[in-house]
Amino acid sequence: MQRIHIIGGGLAGFTAAITAAESGALVTVHEAHHTLGGRARTAEGPYRTNDGPHALYRHGPHWAWLAQRDLLGPTVTVPLLQAGRFHFRLGGALRRTPPLALLRLARRRAEHAPVEADFHSWAAAQVGEEGARAAARYAAVALYHHDPGSLSAAFVQERLRRAAALPPEARYPVGGWAQIIDRMAARAWNLSVRIETATRIDPGTLDRLARSGPVVVATSLDAARILLRDPTLTWESGRTALIDLALRTRRGDAFVVSDLDAPGWTERFSAQDRTLAPAGRQLVQGQIPVAPGESKAAGIARAEDLLDLGFPGWRDRVEWRREALATGRTGAVDRPGTTWRDRPAIDRGNGIYLAGDQVAAPGLLSEVSFNSGMEAAVLAFGASGQPRPARQTLDVNGAEAGG
Repeated sequence: MQRIHIIGGGLAGFTAAITAAESGALVTVHEAHHTLGGRARTAEGPYRTNDGPHALYRHGPHWAWLAQRDLLGPTVTVPLLQAGRFHFRLGGALRRTPPLALLRLARRRAEHAPVEADFHSWAAAQVGEEGARAAARYAAVALYHHDPGSLSAAFVQERLRRAAALPPEARYPVGGWAQIIDRMAARAWNLSVRIETATRIDPGTLDRLARSGPVVVATSLDAARILLRDPTLTWESGRTALIDLALRTRRGDAFVVSDLDAPGWTERFSAQDRTLAPAGRQLVQGQIPVAPGESKAAGIARAEDLLDLGFPGWRDRVEWRREALATGRTGAVDRPGTTWRDRPAIDRGNGIYLAGDQVAAPGLLSEVSFNSGMEAAVLAFGASGQPRPARQTLDVNGAEAGG
């Protein structure tokens, strides 16, 4: 049987590696960095900041898959005590409740929203202009896009509904996403998967690997475009200014400030996971989508405005600070008239398969990486000389069933 080579040791890569190895395939994972995780890395040191997604969604497909393999580990949800510290900025002031129209819209099922229409036009017809604007800006927490209202109504509505679900779907891996990646890597190792770090693959090396067996390219779309020498591998993503802060603890700080005047979000992640910062310190992140051509500094300035509202005196309490601009690193966004099926296909032909968060697979945020990793592994296993295993599908409650 031919060996399956997987390029990239992040969430998509290890999902593919475990899926293929559980089916009996010989697998090697090639990771360019010295550490595993891709965008699911967690920084070392006293402040455990995630480079990738901060939350798992409990009804998502990878929740059940990880739990069944004992890879999920401890997770936490939003503490009840913090529910009263969830704030919204509207009209320049903080309030404790969102507009009623936003809540009404969040209850609509995603399949009721059209693919062809933009979200703002559809939502305005349902709940009015003000409610549509507020809903689009709230949904930005799961979109990282500067203008959610311009995207497909069906695409945005699915994310709005899940991001606003009560009780909250979001669960946070204790200690950061690196804990899940470490468990996935250990599972892969126990399945005899070879894991090679600090091994950069160039287009010529990829061609050589492809001649010896199937290859799953589980990298960013930008990296895959270079590796495969394929300029068609493009899809729109968000562009987001990020600020991480370690602050001395102060009673009364907000838990979340969701900006309904413009897309933006700040959250005190150490409120639900105290392992992310030392005692007496709290870890806060702001994420502000910025338009093409808009500077990181402009996004950071808007984040600081939110911090002024929710974290009075924060500037005098800063112990550590980090800023970044995430471009093309926040998953795919779908314009009106398109769905996930229109994104770059997983099967690239000639035994090469694509996995990641901007390819043709359904799901919210990291779920796209998981779903595409599973599909790529199934296709690669079939191409390796063995009968394809039955696909695993998940029902709406997260239970696995043979497909």
